[in-house]
Amino acid sequence: MDNFQMIDVRLRNIESLLLSQKTVLNFDEVADYTGLSKSYLYKLTCSGGIPCYKPQGKHIYFNKQEIDQWLMQNRKATNSELDSQAATFVTLKSGAK
Repeated sequence: MDNFQMIDVRLRNIESLLLSQKTVLNFDEVADYTGLSKSYLYKLTCSGGIPCYKPQGKHIYFNKQEIDQWLMQNRKATNSELDSQAATFVTLKSGAK
């Protein structure tokens, strides 16, 4: 890895650390933060699929905490959680007879 590549990697690390300290993000920062494409992110903002703010009707801003919550929705249960739920269901169902 040459010096330019090392500097580029370190610069990206610094940028991501700085981004994590902000509470209000602009459109480009949210695209970078979430890894979503700008076109898909724009579609989500237009459809109300993601929480956002337009204080002056033109620029779109996002609350980082709300974006984190939005990213963490629709959690998928682990296999052990599903097994436990199934066992509870079978136990309750067989006890109701």
